[in-house]
Amino acid sequence: MNKILPLAVAMGMLAVPCAQAAPETAVNTSFDNTSYSTHSSQFSTAEAKRDLAYKLSGQYKQLAPLLHQQIDQYQLNAPLKTLKRSKRSAAFARNMMETDMVLRDKKGITDYTNEIMELRLADPQMLARWQAGQSPLFAWEPDGNDEDWQYIEAYDVDGNIHLLDVYEAPDRPVLVVDTNSREELKAGIKAMNDEIKRLQGEQPEAAPAPRAMAMTMDAATPSISTTVLKKIRLKDDHEPWISGKAEIYAIVTGVNPSRDEPVLDIVDMPYLDYSETDYSPEQIMIYWDRYRWSAADVLLMEKDDGTNYKELASTLLDVAKAALSAYPDPEVKAYAIIPELTNKVLAAIPDSWMTNDDDFVDVYYTIRQGKRYKDRQGANNNAQATFAPLTIDPTK
Repeated sequence: MNKILPLAVAMGMLAVPCAQAAPETAVNTSFDNTSYSTHSSQFSTAEAKRDLAYKLSGQYKQLAPLLHQQIDQYQLNAPLKTLKRSKRSAAFARNMMETDMVLRDKKGITDYTNEIMELRLADPQMLARWQAGQSPLFAWEPDGNDEDWQYIEAYDVDGNIHLLDVYEAPDRPVLVVDTNSREELKAGIKAMNDEIKRLQGEQPEAAPAPRAMAMTMDAATPSISTTVLKKIRLKDDHEPWISGKAEIYAIVTGVNPSRDEPVLDIVDMPYLDYSETDYSPEQIMIYWDRYRWSAADVLLMEKDDGTNYKELASTLLDVAKAALSAYPDPEVKAYAIIPELTNKVLAAIPDSWMTNDDDFVDVYYTIRQGKRYKDRQGANNNAQATFAPLTIDPTK
C-alpha cells in the first residue's frame, strides 16, 4: 500500500514529468466552483466534495479553532452535526448539509441515516504537525475505480491545487471532505437487506412479546445451527491513504430451503479496518436455517464511494435469480449451483453503480454446515480465515 507511483498529469497545458515524481506537486490554479450544482443531472460525488474542499480552503482560518477543538488523538473527524452547532461554520455547514442530502438520496439511504458528511484528518501521523500549526491541504476522493487514479488533488489555503501521490501520503496534514464510511455502510447494509426482502416479498418478522417468547422456550424449541467467523486476516484492504480505514462487508449466497430462489444476506464486518492484522470477531456469518443443502458461499467486499445500495441489491438479486433459473431442476446439481450464483453476483458488481466501484476482496466457496475450516485461504488468496460450527440452544 506504500507503492509510489509516478505523477503524469495533464491539466490544461501543464505536464508533470515522470522523472519528477513526488508525493506532492503544487499547481497554481483554482476551481471554478460557479459551474457546480448539487441539483445537476450530471451530479458527481467527487465534484460535490471538490466544491466543499474549495469552500473550506477559503474559510479555513475561520473554522480552524472549531476543528482543533473537535479533532484530536481520540477522534480524527469532525462530523456535520458538530459543524452545524457552531456559528463559525454556519455558511460552510449549510453547503455541506445540501451535499449531504443529495448524497444520501443518491446512495439510497435517506430513510436509514440522518447525515453522513464529515471532515477527516487523513492519517493519525499528521495530527502532531497539524496541531503544531502547519497549514493543511484540503482533499477529496476522485471519481472512478481507485486502481485507475493517477493522483489525489488537494487545495491549500490560497486556493492552489496540489497533486498528491495516490499511495504515499504527503508530509503535510490533509483534511479530507468525505462521508463517514462506517455510518454510510451501516445504513447501506440495512437498505440492501430490506430491499432484497421487499423484492422477494418477505415481511420483517415482528418480535414476540417477552412473555410470549418465554412461553415458547420449551423442550420443543429447536436449536439454531450457525457458522462463526473465528479469525480473519487480509493481505490487502484495497484502500489508498486518502480513503482511511477499510469498510468490509460480506455477501453470503445460497439457495432458499423452501423455494427455488437465491438467498443473499449482507453481513457487516465493522471491526475489519486494516490489512496485515489479525481479528478474532466470533461473528455469526451463516444461519443455516436460511439455506438449502447445508452449503453457502461468502463473498468479501470493500465499500467505496459511489454505491447506490438499493440499486446494488436489486442488481445482485436479479443476476442471482437469472443464474438459478437456468436450471429447471436445481436439485440435480444441488449445492454445486451455489458457486455459479456467486460468480454471477461477482461479475455484476463492477458495473452496477455510479463511481469508485466497490472492491472485490476475496471469496470463500462452499462453506459447509457443521464443518470447521482452520486458516483457510480465500480463492483470491487475499484473505485467511477460520470458520467453525456453533449450535445455539434455546434459553432454559
